[in-house]
Amino acid sequence: MKKKYVLLLFLLSAYCGYSQQKFKITYEQLKEYEGIYEYQNNTTLQIAASPKDTILYAIINESKYALKPSEKDIFLNMSKEKVTFLRNSASAITGYTSQEKIFNLISKKVVFPKEMWYPRLNSKDFKYSYQPPKKDLDGLLTGTLDNTGLDKALLNEMMQKIVDGTYANVHSVLIIKDGKLVFEEYFYEYNKTKLHEMRSATKSIISALTGIAIDKGFIKSKTETVLSYFPEYTFKNLTDDKRQITIENLLTNQSGLDCDVSNPKSEGNETTMNYSDDWIQFTLDLPMIDVPDGRGMYCSGNPITVGRIIEKATKMTLPDFAKQTLFKDIGIKNFKWNFKPDASSSETFCQVYLTPRDMAKFGLLYLNKGMWADKQVISKNWIEESLTKHSVIQGVNYGYLWWLKYLEVNGTRFSGKAAQGNGGQKIYVWEDQNMVTVITGGNYNSQSPSDELIQKYILPAFKKK
Repeated sequence: MKKKYVLLLFLLSAYCGYSQQKFKITYEQLKEYEGIYEYQNNTTLQIAASPKDTILYAIINESKYALKPSEKDIFLNMSKEKVTFLRNSASAITGYTSQEKIFNLISKKVVFPKEMWYPRLNSKDFKYSYQPPKKDLDGLLTGTLDNTGLDKALLNEMMQKIVDGTYANVHSVLIIKDGKLVFEEYFYEYNKTKLHEMRSATKSIISALTGIAIDKGFIKSKTETVLSYFPEYTFKNLTDDKRQITIENLLTNQSGLDCDVSNPKSEGNETTMNYSDDWIQFTLDLPMIDVPDGRGMYCSGNPITVGRIIEKATKMTLPDFAKQTLFKDIGIKNFKWNFKPDASSSETFCQVYLTPRDMAKFGLLYLNKGMWADKQVISKNWIEESLTKHSVIQGVNYGYLWWLKYLEVNGTRFSGKAAQGNGGQKIYVWEDQNMVTVITGGNYNSQSPSDELIQKYILPAFKKK
């Protein structure tokens, strides 16, 4: 009897182990799914097989999202939802289904460059040798690491770990120290002229444009009420509290509206907003769950609404206003910004695309209290107010669409001001170190190593001994 019991346990254990094994698939089998496919809102996406990690990726715009194999022709997206590929009678892939919708294969004719999968093509034999950034005609001064206090050995180690894959999907690392770009490295298919998504770091650009609109008299005051800018709308859930929401409340994410990305039950769900016909209407229709200037709640509808207010006040599109003011003054010529807060922006999120060098210039502008080449681009007062604590969002101090964070290095706290976005986009202003760090990445909807890179390889050089 005991032998039978042991045998039964063994068989049960073996069965459970087998049933929990992940579905295996080869790179050559994955390539069968590659192509251009239909996607939501009459857009397209690409499906690509990675030779580096043998994983299938859905590429929407330039963002890669992993599809993990589950069963034959069935994959799980990052939300654990099934993506099932369809075949015809000849067993050829014809499309896929997701959330009960069918999306057809458009073309198999697509080429994915090898560079997009590897931090550096020679990663196995990579040995880092520091090269100072080259001077360009973009208004950035350049220099070397000499006399900056930065630790060359630590930066060398950081480069090795990015290239060997310890820190995956890091697209660029830039450091401005004492007013000069002294470190500039790119990975995968990225380079200094290629535009990069900013995601929610765009919010800090909107904050800057708000200050400029006030400085120039287009907007009278940050205390103006939001609803006064939208007399053509009829809003739901209208209350006296809602009528009192100010521009400043939107900038500090203290609108009081039921919109909180950290609360899955919030009516202001960001994905729902993204697929709505009018993001302003959607946001300002939400019920109030707090008073204005009350609890801080991270809500993308707030800065989007500020962006529309700027458009109404200036009688310009937001990108045109940026082009004629902020971007012109600090020498940003190459950018992409489609600010259309409706369903057409459901996958681009009304975000700005900049080069990392231009992101660094934006950070430097804030480090220099709004000054650029002897011109006060943004008033010093607005910069200081923007980087002062007004609320607390998800346990972190918050200014005017800027995160006021600290990173801890062996017991020492370093205070920084951050514009940041999904995927690992980080523009940090380090006032005490007279430094700006920029990191871009592709870790969308997953943990980014950006802060860890700064903690381990950049800030330790400035730890007081």
